[in-house]
Amino acid sequence: MTRYDDLVAALSKAARPDRPAPPAFAAYLEKVRTGAYRVTDTDVEKLKTAGHSEDEIFEQTVSAAVAAGLLRLDAGLKALG
Repeated sequence: MTRYDDLVAALSKAARPDRPAPPAFAAYLEKVRTGAYRVTDTDVEKLKTAGHSEDEIFEQTVSAAVAAGLLRLDAGLKALG
C-alpha cells in the first residue's frame, strides 16, 4: 500500500480505464497507450470524420491514458518491492 492508493482508486473510478472502445478507435488508442506524443490532429480528425464526437474521443483518450499510466505505476511499485 502507498499513501496514494485512495487517489489512484478515485482516478481509476472516474476515468474508467476498462471502458469498452468502438473498433474504430483501436489504432488511435494503441497510439495513446504506447506513445501519446505521436497523436496528431489528423488522428483526431479521422475519428471525427467517422462520426465520433469530441466528447467521445476525449473520454476514450482519457480512459486509455489512465489505463496505461496505472499499468506503469503498478510495474514501478512492483520493481521497488
